[in-house]
Amino acid sequence: MTFFGDGATSQGDFHEGMNFAAVFQAPVVFACQNNQWAISIPLSRQTRSKTLAQKALAYGMPGIQVDGNDILAVYAAAQEAVERARSGDGPTLIECVTYRLAMHTTADDPRRYRTDKEVEEWKKRDPLSRFQKYLLAKGLLSEGKITQVETEVQQEIQDAVDRAEERMKALGNPLDMFEHAYAQMPAYLREQKEEFARELADSNEEGNHG
Repeated sequence: MTFFGDGATSQGDFHEGMNFAAVFQAPVVFACQNNQWAISIPLSRQTRSKTLAQKALAYGMPGIQVDGNDILAVYAAAQEAVERARSGDGPTLIECVTYRLAMHTTADDPRRYRTDKEVEEWKKRDPLSRFQKYLLAKGLLSEGKITQVETEVQQEIQDAVDRAEERMKALGNPLDMFEHAYAQMPAYLREQKEEFARELADSNEEGNHG
């Protein structure tokens, strides 16, 4: 199985991979996480196809579109595709329609290209909340168990953060990250290093005064 986003379907290697897999009937499941945005580019500006799943038809393989926020639907589609691959019937493309609620990276400001209303509407379809309600309704999960798991997960995350921060303290001078990339440091990188050095000095000075 190979996993990628809707933005990847606009790249050449996606089509090359699909064509290769179909020609040689490779046992591959192409799982596309269509979260509507390739960073700041909406799906409507990435393709003229009504769905991404239909792209599979051009390569002679099954294409399935599922509600990517429905865990059971995704499981059923994936199980069918895996069985097809293992039985020698070739590849499948699965398009899981979902949404990227958070920013693409820490350098991204999604408010510049999408509305808060759009995000709030998709929050109502959050797959974890939906599955949680389903399990509660079926009597397979309790509110107490939810609280217990959430507490355990939060503690696990915090422990990982604490370990990472401790390891970072042992890495030495953060200015070292600018070294050993070039035989001669470019001017722009030297400027960044100097600016970062000033910021570190200011931060240390504030800490000493505190």
